[in-house]
Amino acid sequence: MGKIDLKKELKAFYNPTAKEVTLIDVPKMNFIMIDGQGAPESPQFQQSIEALYPIAYGIKFDKKKTDVTDYGVMPLEGLFWADDMSVFMPETADRNKWQWTLMIMQPDLVARKDFENAVAAARKKKDNPLIGKVRFESFTEGESAQIMHIGPYSAEGPNIQKLHHKIAEIGGKLAGKHHEIYLSDPRRAAPDKMKTVVRQPYSL
Repeated sequence: MGKIDLKKELKAFYNPTAKEVTLIDVPKMNFIMIDGQGAPESPQFQQSIEALYPIAYGIKFDKKKTDVTDYGVMPLEGLFWADDMSVFMPETADRNKWQWTLMIMQPDLVARKDFENAVAAARKKKDNPLIGKVRFESFTEGESAQIMHIGPYSAEGPNIQKLHHKIAEIGGKLAGKHHEIYLSDPRRAAPDKMKTVVRQPYSL
């Protein structure tokens, strides 16, 4: 039995270059998702991550057992926004007012029933009330600018500016939500080696 390498198949979306901004058209994909508000270091943010992973791995192991199909669980992703976008600016930042959706992409072979079975199993094993808040749905991001950020999250600013400048350069306008894909585990990777895909949708 071979293992499906989703990161390799979706390389254009999960492994962009760090040298320059690239423009892509992101197709519809399925995700498990959970919404919240607050700083990334808040208890709710961490508890939301801990709600997603048991479901993601539950789906993976069920598919391997029932369909003899194996694949690697995809990385954590986050969409970020605020009603007042000034809370993202360094001089007026208020991380407690950030709104976000955390999510993990699911391969096409995963059906809603697989998700429902994994949620039921996770609720029995984990004492985490946010497991019941996780949902399964499709998300189409469309035309976007992205770049690989290498380094700590706190140093993303210049790369975010590069995305915005590139979008302005082609006559586009920012649309949708700031998107990050976390390819490195911050518990294991050195801060200066961490890889994060930083993406911004746009409209023309």
